[in-house]
Amino acid sequence: MPKKFKFNYNTSKLACSVFDILKPVILIFAVMSIIFTCFVREANVIGNSMLDTLHDGDRVLISSFMYTPNPGDIVAINAENLIEKRIIKRVIAVEGQTIEIDYKTGAVYVDGILTEEKYISSQTRRSNNEYKFPYVIPKGYIFVMGDNRGVSLDSRDASLGLIPYDDIIGKAQFVFFPFNRIKYLY
Repeated sequence: MPKKFKFNYNTSKLACSVFDILKPVILIFAVMSIIFTCFVREANVIGNSMLDTLHDGDRVLISSFMYTPNPGDIVAINAENLIEKRIIKRVIAVEGQTIEIDYKTGAVYVDGILTEEKYISSQTRRSNNEYKFPYVIPKGYIFVMGDNRGVSLDSRDASLGLIPYDDIIGKAQFVFFPFNRIKYLY
């Protein structure tokens, strides 16, 4: 004959105490899950296309809530349908702007104005499958380039091309790892 369970006041009190301790932990976990699902994401930098701003292996926080790209922003892009990976690049021009690249001098012009790019680390190279410049960025797209222009696969190459707004994951805000490279990204 099975034993009947007897209600024990001490067992019930212990269970309530454990639940009282776990409630804040569960709440914090739920809030953090919502934040990292809807507002902030993290990404791993792979490769050297963003040197000296970002290094291979850097981990960055990406802000995605109500984000609209602006020239100069560093963005994470879902390029899996084009080159089968996620990438991080700098926005050079947005829809409606005209871009022109002078490969002899490495100068980049947006709407006829020379862009001041103190962040680039190598001469802008000519791509094999490039657009014909000057080029007007169509509605719903952005033009991106890496800071290390000598090695970066970016919008200059038609194999990646212009980036649709729908493929932008968000703006890279902060390098949080490795600890000796922690910094805010402008």
